[in-house]
Amino acid sequence: PRFLLVAAPSFLAGGTMAKDFGELVLVLGDAHIPHRAAFIPEKFQRMLVPNKMQHVVCTGNLSTREQYDEIRALAPNCHVVAGDMDETGASAPFPESKVVQIGQFRIGVVHGHQIVPWGDAHALAMMQRRLDVDILVTGHTHKNAVHEVDGKWFINPGSITGAYSSVQPDVVPSFVLLAIQGAKVVTYVYELHGDNVEVSKSEFHKPLA
Repeated sequence: PRFLLVAAPSFLAGGTMAKDFGELVLVLGDAHIPHRAAFIPEKFQRMLVPNKMQHVVCTGNLSTREQYDEIRALAPNCHVVAGDMDETGASAPFPESKVVQIGQFRIGVVHGHQIVPWGDAHALAMMQRRLDVDILVTGHTHKNAVHEVDGKWFINPGSITGAYSSVQPDVVPSFVLLAIQGAKVVTYVYELHGDNVEVSKSEFHKPLA
């Protein structure tokens, strides 16, 4: 289901209901500031209140240390992987892949340029199995996506700035929020269309072992 966001939900706007949603995980990536975009859209900036989320997961391509410092200030736990435009190698500040445990879920993160063809469902499934995760988060395509395959969830937050992409001509600025409670995770996809923020919601239940 998709609905128009008239006001930011309480768990983003600084209300008291955040704890009712479980652990909140902000998922974003591909900001490309300042090379492909000047800033995160103001509508999004007003929604991202520090310390209302427990985790930030970033798919990379932050481009600058300042951008990393900004997202690190949003939550006590910040998980970042290197994008294809970020520094790589032994001296790189971020790993190429990362696996984190949040609640009952193992969450794997890679930028997505390692998935060939980019965004391909079979290649994504291979990466999910290699990392042995319940949820695989990838970026790179600058197009958000949430889908379930064989009891596993695949999430792409898109580009939070709407930065242009050679493979995605019309990029819609977007990010994802996960609300994890026990064996359930609720996903909210936020998209900026003109001056309006639209939100779509879906739920995923971890299969019984």
